Amino acid sequence: MKVRFSLLLFLSLVFAAVYPWRAFAQAPAKPETIVFTNANVIDGVSAQALRGATVILRDGRIEKVQSGAAHIPLNVKVIDLKGKWLLPGWIDAHVHLFNLTSARNALRYGVTTARSMGVSHFVDIGMRQLNHAGAAELPDVVASGYHVRPKPAEEFFLQFPQMMDMRANGVRGAEYVRRMVRAQLDRGVDVIKIMATDRAGLVETDPLQRIYTEEELAAAVAEARSRGIFVAAHAHGDEGAEAAVRAGVRSIEHGTYLSEQTLALMKERGTYLVPTVATIWEMGDPSLEDTNPTLAIRARAMLPRIRLTAARAWKMGVKIVAATDTGYSPGNILTLPMEVVELVGIGMPPMEAIKAGTSVAAECLGIEKRTGAIRAGLEADLIVIERDPLTDISALHELLMVVNNGRIALNRLYGNAVP
Repeated sequence: MKVRFSLLLFLSLVFAAVYPWRAFAQAPAKPETIVFTNANVIDGVSAQALRGATVILRDGRIEKVQSGAAHIPLNVKVIDLKGKWLLPGWIDAHVHLFNLTSARNALRYGVTTARSMGVSHFVDIGMRQLNHAGAAELPDVVASGYHVRPKPAEEFFLQFPQMMDMRANGVRGAEYVRRMVRAQLDRGVDVIKIMATDRAGLVETDPLQRIYTEEELAAAVAEARSRGIFVAAHAHGDEGAEAAVRAGVRSIEHGTYLSEQTLALMKERGTYLVPTVATIWEMGDPSLEDTNPTLAIRARAMLPRIRLTAARAWKMGVKIVAATDTGYSPGNILTLPMEVVELVGIGMPPMEAIKAGTSVAAECLGIEKRTGAIRAGLEADLIVIERDPLTDISALHELLMVVNNGRIALNRLYGNAVP
C-alpha cells in the first residue's frame, strides 16, 4: 500500500512538473494595456465633457486621461473611438443578483459594480470574491446578504442554525437586531440592509407600514458602524424613513412618500436617496405578461408620488443615487440608463443624472477611492456609447463596449464580436 501511494505521489509530481499549465488553466490573464484615442469623455466628476481625449488603461487601472493626443506606448491595444463617448461603468446601487447568469447579464448592460440588496445563501459574497479573483465576466459586488427584517428568509437559518430562537420569535428588539447584523458582518458583508417599512411589490404587504422602531434601527446602525459598515434602509412610508434617517442610515431606498421635513433632515445629515423610479414604472406596466393587476393599481398610484419625491429631493439638495431594483434575469427589461432617463425626467440635468449612476453612487457605497469615475489611479471600469447623452439622454441605451477591471467584457465596436 505504501509503495502504491509513493508511486502515485511520484507520478503526480512528475505530471505537475511536465504539464504545469493544467494547474493554472483557470488563472485569469493579466489585463492588457489599452489606449482609447479620439474619445469624448464624461468622467463622472467634471461639469463638462473632455472632447478628443486619450485614455490609457494599464494593469486593470486608469493610468492617464489626457486632452488631445498623447504618447502611445509600443505593443499596446489601441482603440480609436472616432468621437464616440467614454463614461465610467455604471454602479447600480440596488440590485438582486440571484445567480451568475444574472450577474453576467448586469455586466452586459454596462453595470461594472452592483450593490446587492438581498439574496439567499450569500451568493453575492461569492460573486464579489470571484470578481476580486479576476473573473472578468462578472461585475464587482457590494454584498448585503439577507435583509434584516422581523421574519428573515427561511434560508437564513440554514446558514445560521444556532439562531433558531429567532425563527420562532422573530427579529424584534434591539438585541435581536444586533445579533442578526453581527452574524452577517461575521460572514463578510459590505453593507447592511434593514427594512424600515414593508414592501411594495407583494400584494399582502403595505408599503406605508412601519416595521422597526428608531431604537431598533439605531442598534443596527451602531453594530454595523463598529465594523466600518454602512446601513441602507428600505422605506416607502415617511414615518419609517424618518426614523431610519434619525438612526443614522447611509441611504433611504425608494422613499416614495417622504415628506419635505424628512427630506430636509436627509439633506442636513447627508443621507442619500435611492429612488428606483423605473422599477415602480415596471410594476405598473400593463403590457408586461407577469404584471399583477393589484400591484399595477398600486404602482400607478405610487409612480407620480415617487417622481414628485425625487424632484423635491433634488431641488432641496439631497444626493440622488441611480438604481434599478432588478435582478437582471434573462427576461429583464430594466437597465440603469432607464433610471437615469427617469432622473432627467424629474428635473436633473443630464450630467448630474449620469453622476447619480457613477461617482455619486460610488460615494454612497463608500467606494469612490476605487471606482465611479474616469480618473488616474481608479479601476478601469468603463463603457462606450455611440452618441452624446448630454444632448439626448436616450443615447445611454446605445451601449457599444464594456470594460471591466481593464478587460473588455463586451465589444460591439465596428462590427466586432463579443470576446
